Amino acid sequence: MNETATDEALEIDRPPAFALGTKVRATALIRNDGTFPGAPVGEVLVRPGDVGYVRDVGSFLQRFRIYAVDFIGLNRIVGLRAGELESAEATPAAEVPA
Repeated sequence: MNETATDEALEIDRPPAFALGTKVRATALIRNDGTFPGAPVGEVLVRPGDVGYVRDVGSFLQRFRIYAVDFIGLNRIVGLRAGELESAEATPAAEVPA
């Protein structure tokens, strides 16, 4: 088993990467795999750069964290993994380079 597979197997044992209410940005194109109701399979649900808020943190197969993200501008809630998201929170002034 390689290191990546081990990391994925233990993902649920680590703290969530994003807390409830965190503003996040999608980093990947997300298409309906058949689990999103009311949209045809293959339809684009989220595009890279779309911004939303973490509404819930769940799990899949008791191995992976799934973040239910409310993309308010798209009027949809989509489940994504941490690798498909990045924080969109404003950088604190102390961290902004001079």
